[in-house]
Amino acid sequence: MSFSFLSDEWFAEVEKLKAAAGDLQPPAALQDLVINIVVTGSDWGDRNLSLVAGNLERGHQDNAPTTLTLPLVLAKRLFIDNDQSAGMEGFMSGQIRVEGDMSKLMSMQMVQPSEPQRNLQKAILGITAG
Repeated sequence: MSFSFLSDEWFAEVEKLKAAAGDLQPPAALQDLVINIVVTGSDWGDRNLSLVAGNLERGHQDNAPTTLTLPLVLAKRLFIDNDQSAGMEGFMSGQIRVEGDMSKLMSMQMVQPSEPQRNLQKAILGITAG
């Protein structure tokens, strides 16, 4: 069964997948990384997410030094389809707005997720509607 990206049902399924995945063993460079994300244009209005140690979480984190704002289609390409070119396209076209410490974004560019994180990413892709 698949669920609309960022719907309440999607978040519930992602939480189940994360719980089943256990220790995701994030790389050292990601362990302390926290970035807030505002996704615009969803059927549910703006959705607040955070990227914590390389994993999407529902809601914002108080300790995040950086906030990204981007449209739903671009967020799906980046975080679900793992389309790295989408990030550069989003910045160049002005679709991604950054508030705060931009160096935090740069630190993510060269880091590869752990094997458990890649497996979780594949499972999330599998439950996310086209």
